Amino acid sequence: MPGGRLTQQERRQIAIGLADGLAYAEIARGLDRPTSTITREVMRNGGPAGYKADIAHLATERRAQRRKQATPRRSQAPQRADGRDPEAVRAFEDVFAGIFIGQGLPKMPAKTLASLYATDEGSLTASELVAHLQVSPASVSKAVAYLESQGLIGRVRDERRRERYVVDEGDIWYQSMIASAAGTTTLAEAARHGVSSLGPGTQAATRLENIARFLDFVSESIVRAAEQARDILHPKN
Repeated sequence: MPGGRLTQQERRQIAIGLADGLAYAEIARGLDRPTSTITREVMRNGGPAGYKADIAHLATERRAQRRKQATPRRSQAPQRADGRDPEAVRAFEDVFAGIFIGQGLPKMPAKTLASLYATDEGSLTASELVAHLQVSPASVSKAVAYLESQGLIGRVRDERRRERYVVDEGDIWYQSMIASAAGTTTLAEAARHGVSSLGPGTQAATRLENIARFLDFVSESIVRAAEQARDILHPKN
């Protein structure tokens, strides 16, 4: 039975197995690996529904690289004030950031967003982000500016008049979904405009009209679902 870390190809085989509905044990047999190895791999990297082979491989490489390059202070994994296992939190942040990267976010904004979601308060100051991510203030400044431009975080001042970047302020996720729907609608309008330019009844025009109808339906569905689910973001105690 082979030992060592899973290869990128093995991770892709795991992803294929999950997509085919195979059990962990069956996937493990195909790779000649222990079932526990496959179980840990999947659960550490998004679970059965969210497992992405390339993202999982990238997250694993990052963890290994960080361990090699870590300073003595960081490698000691100092206790957190909230009592959580520092290594477990870091592993979660790596996985979460990897998923964001897979969805198109640049690396530093993705790591920043994952860090914010891993706090009970849902917020951190710029200096706290610098210390947590161990990057320069300029890197944090660029990351939060990008996230703000995408509507993924907000900015507030605490009782000490410090600026804090937040993920739970107002309806950020709701507004983000509405913005996404608006972008889809804009694309639909552009496709429909192309119909008249290319000539109604032509193959190209028919293709664009179908795209526009599809995007209209998707946009309307996003808005409707966001409205219906809005209260989930702010459950009543």
